[in-house]
Amino acid sequence: MPPAKKSAPAAKKVAAPAKGAVKKGAAPPSKAAAPVKKAAAPARKAVPAKAAPQITVTLKHIAAELAEGHDLSKKAAEAVLDDFVAFVTRQLIKGDKIRLSGLGILQVRDRPAHTARNPRTGESVAVAASRKIAFRPAKELKNAV
Repeated sequence: MPPAKKSAPAAKKVAAPAKGAVKKGAAPPSKAAAPVKKAAAPARKAVPAKAAPQITVTLKHIAAELAEGHDLSKKAAEAVLDDFVAFVTRQLIKGDKIRLSGLGILQVRDRPAHTARNPRTGESVAVAASRKIAFRPAKELKNAV
């Protein structure tokens, strides 16, 4: 962005004195008491604009888009996506890592058993070991969002 050009400073306008008010060589009369400015009103909190409702995209929506773009029927596109989800599920159950280029990596992580504390009562609670699905987004996805 080019730097903004500086404009010439505006000349201050001085009110002409009334006839006979100022003699040559005499100091200008002192200004009368300046009007008192009203105190600034307290700043109002900015009201955020209502955000558009978030849309949830389902597999049916994705299948419809793919069907349009690839000359498939909607049922065929839905079948392909259902098979894809089943395949991903089978691979994650085995413990495999799934890398979807441009999207990210899905993998199962084992969480060991540990003790936690109930914040309301302060009582210690045993948490069992579990397996969680982790998603690490690809760099392209991070940059796009």
